[in-house]
Amino acid sequence: MKVHLKYALELLLVPFAAAVVFFEQTLIRWLNGITAALARWAPIAALEAWLKTLPPYVALLAFVAPSILILPIKFSAIYFAMHHMFVAAIAAVVFGKVLATAIVARLYVVLRPTLMAIGWFARLDTWFFYWRDRAYAFVRALPAWQKARAAIQRMRLRLMELFSALFAR
Repeated sequence: MKVHLKYALELLLVPFAAAVVFFEQTLIRWLNGITAALARWAPIAALEAWLKTLPPYVALLAFVAPSILILPIKFSAIYFAMHHMFVAAIAAVVFGKVLATAIVARLYVVLRPTLMAIGWFARLDTWFFYWRDRAYAFVRALPAWQKARAAIQRMRLRLMELFSALFAR
């Protein structure tokens, strides 16, 4: 009986875990590129340079602050949902999540060297990325993940061949 339960849970959870891993990796990659480009703008570069000078616990406060700054967007989603504007509510949640992820990811890149001076943060950081990497490795080792990845690669190659043939003329 336990084998059947395990198999049923795998059928339910593995596609979800694979989708989360794929979405997170893709989103973080794109957002890191966008925020790195924005960081070349002089005011943002000056802000980042200033953030790097902060003492560890002030840097921690700066790292956590965007979670509070996104609250109005979350409240707007609640407002929209209460007024039966569900598309607007979902859009607000998605926008808030993407914005918060972009800001926190960039702050992490900028503030990580300072934050690692805080012992408990360094231990938590190491622990989090250890388990995240193990979860990613588990999902990537799944045959379904490997088949999907191979199919995506084949599709990319075909699209590249198609576009190169179209523009070669």
